[in-house]
Amino acid sequence: MEQITVPKAVFKQKSGLRLRMLKDLKQNKYVYLMVLPVVAYYLLFHYGPLYGIQIAFKNFSPSLGISDSPWAGLYHFEQFFNSIYFWRLIRNTVLLSAFDLLLSFPAPILLALLMNEIRSRIFKRSVQTITYLPHFVSIVVVVGMMVDFLSRDGLINSIIGWFGLEQTAFLGEPGWFRSLYIFSGIWQNIGWGTIIYLAAISSIDPTLYEAAKADGANRWKQAIHVTIPGIMPTIIILLILQIGNLMTVGTEKILLMYNPFTYETADVIQTYVYRKGLLEADFSYSTAIGLFNSVINFTLLLLANSISRRLTETKLW
Repeated sequence: MEQITVPKAVFKQKSGLRLRMLKDLKQNKYVYLMVLPVVAYYLLFHYGPLYGIQIAFKNFSPSLGISDSPWAGLYHFEQFFNSIYFWRLIRNTVLLSAFDLLLSFPAPILLALLMNEIRSRIFKRSVQTITYLPHFVSIVVVVGMMVDFLSRDGLINSIIGWFGLEQTAFLGEPGWFRSLYIFSGIWQNIGWGTIIYLAAISSIDPTLYEAAKADGANRWKQAIHVTIPGIMPTIIILLILQIGNLMTVGTEKILLMYNPFTYETADVIQTYVYRKGLLEADFSYSTAIGLFNSVINFTLLLLANSISRRLTETKLW
């Protein structure tokens, strides 16, 4: 047999790399110790559960366990695709996410641009505090406030009644659900989102504004030609991340807001998975639906990152 020889340069390269890794580990041991809990968290709660994905391809029985449950192949996926609820769930999930992307995503950007033009520091801080305080209010409390304000005998219907108009059970009307969900989300999160964009604006080189003023640019043109291009990388990164979660909407909020009267517009993939998996204990079917949803999200993330990489210099990887 012909003997294969490995060049000495390869051994030297490997040994040099090993020495550099050991040296870096020794020098930054406290940094790695700080990172260790985070790595352990993701391994335990994000990568560990991936073992259970195979439930989607099995007729899972808790008494048999994951490994001993019989295989079902793509049966549960076919069952979902042929379900009478399939297109309703897809439509509701896509519409809620698309409207949220179109309305909620630009809102903190616009607010940050407006706040950047405020010259009074006291007024600016007051507005910033007032707008980001709702972020710390629990979703349960927010939905409870909506129920109190929008019920038949709530504040909004009382005001409507004063003007002699017809009162409406807003939370029981399918046509009102998307608007209430999206605009309540904007109210709760717009101030918190401005923190990122205000931080990005503060990192813009002030000499760019001075040069724009020297060229005769007013405040509007400075915002268009200096501020927005300066924060564009931040906008693109956050946009890619939100597109990657396009098929994932706020499950907890929807569960608190919806009812059988609003299933037509409120029922989304995650709420359907909750009912099938936890309430009806159909684990294999619900896992198959969740896996389908995750694959769509991952595909959208790859697509958004690829488009951004081709059109701009900003990308996730």
